Amino acid sequence: MAASSKRPRPGQAAEPDAAADAPAPHVRVAVIGSGFGGLGAAVRLRRAGITDFVVLERADSVGGTWRDNSYPGCACDVPSHLYSFSFAPNPEWPRSFSGQPDIRAYLEKVATVFRLRPHLRFNTEVLEARWEDEHTRWRITTSAGVWTADAIVSAAGPLADPQIPDIPGLDAFPGKVFHSSRWDHDYDLAGKRVAMVGTGASAAQIIPSIQPKVGKLTVFQRTPAWVLPRRDREITQLEKWLHGRVPLTATLRRGALFALREIQVDAFVRRPGMLRVVQRLAERHLAQGVADPALRAELTPDYRIGCKRILLSNTYYPALAAANTEVVASGLREVRGSTLVSSDGGEHEVDAIVFGTGFHVTDMPIGSRVFGVGGRSLAEEWKGGMEALRGSTVRGFPNLFFVIGPNTGLGNSSMILMIESQLNYMVDALTTLDSVGATAMQPTARAQRQWNLELQHRMDRTVWTTGGCRSWYLDPSGKNTVLWPGSTTSFRRATRKVDLGEYELILRGAPATTDRATGRSTGRTTEEVSA
Repeated sequence: MAASSKRPRPGQAAEPDAAADAPAPHVRVAVIGSGFGGLGAAVRLRRAGITDFVVLERADSVGGTWRDNSYPGCACDVPSHLYSFSFAPNPEWPRSFSGQPDIRAYLEKVATVFRLRPHLRFNTEVLEARWEDEHTRWRITTSAGVWTADAIVSAAGPLADPQIPDIPGLDAFPGKVFHSSRWDHDYDLAGKRVAMVGTGASAAQIIPSIQPKVGKLTVFQRTPAWVLPRRDREITQLEKWLHGRVPLTATLRRGALFALREIQVDAFVRRPGMLRVVQRLAERHLAQGVADPALRAELTPDYRIGCKRILLSNTYYPALAAANTEVVASGLREVRGSTLVSSDGGEHEVDAIVFGTGFHVTDMPIGSRVFGVGGRSLAEEWKGGMEALRGSTVRGFPNLFFVIGPNTGLGNSSMILMIESQLNYMVDALTTLDSVGATAMQPTARAQRQWNLELQHRMDRTVWTTGGCRSWYLDPSGKNTVLWPGSTTSFRRATRKVDLGEYELILRGAPATTDRATGRSTGRTTEEVSA
């Protein structure tokens, strides 16, 4: 489908053109994104007998965050045999913790093996998705045309849009600047003076990869992270042979990894004091990797382990302790030409700046492009903090299903487990609509409110709340809208089936409306189903 010559901005409707009078193609489901969430949704839709769908992808290939993040050293910190779909085991994982190229290749294979490619629409960025009350459907404006759909599955993910801080003078920096997720492989760092801004998960992999080749590495660290050893090794040919010829061995391996992670959950969400033993291991790892007591003090966090994301690396500390590395225990305040000024007033001359400053997680950009009942944007709905029912649906946005929605993240296990739970919920919702003869569904205000009140009550005792840190899990008001305060098993139970008592059903021709006084959806439908 040809793109319009006048591309609208996100959230702005497309201007009429010669093809405006042509009816937009209609699908049952439009999936946004082709990472783990989007491809998983496509597989589950096909398995449920729903083949009338498209996967809208803004890039030119599948992979999501594992396509975008190709920085040196990029790898997963979850064991390979757990970081994969249960319905698509991979006996050929090369390492216990796989690198980015292998994970991306796995996703390409999933797209091929499960015959998803006919559904993929590349170079198709969603600019606006608007709920049409009168037609009880979504109208989706993209960079490659317009679709209408009965339902949308938003699998854009929270790690899709990089976040670069607004640093005074950055625009005038004469050298090279890029974010870790938009790595410029054409720029040679060899011999250069390089600044690494941030010391999170990406930086912990980038720093050891580039430190041996750069002239000088200056690391800006606002807050140190706890780091544990990375128990990585090559998967032997015998193991691969066994997993391929005797699939039960791979299943048992995955089950053991899953059980170990589930056991650890309790320390994060209910008994943070149990993490003291783990913290001592991290302290020992730091002492072994950094001999200089002054540097070791700068790298020692003042909060409980687990409060921020725990990093896994055997090479991070030696790279920070190297002769050509300088750790600046301060944030970046401003840029003056090629001079970087830290918050403590220090000045540092550099040729290139690499930002490892994370993503728009608690303010997902997709929110400003989605408009629900009465034209209210999702960003406006979430201006007080992201909320959804069971991490999947939001009142005022009928038939919009999230994969990796609010409060579905994990601090200690594989996100693929959570993704598959949300896919179960999404498929059950769509098949339930068919079985009851309804067109759309949205949560009741009461169900969504009760779910989030209980969730935040449980969050109060977690290490992410009590650990004494400020993490990217928290929104500006200090509310944790990212993580799930429980085990993956408990989330699987919570999303096993749709409870119609938590939803209002909409029949075609009976649109939900908006209360004029509050501007919020009243959920006017032909029928409200109670449990």
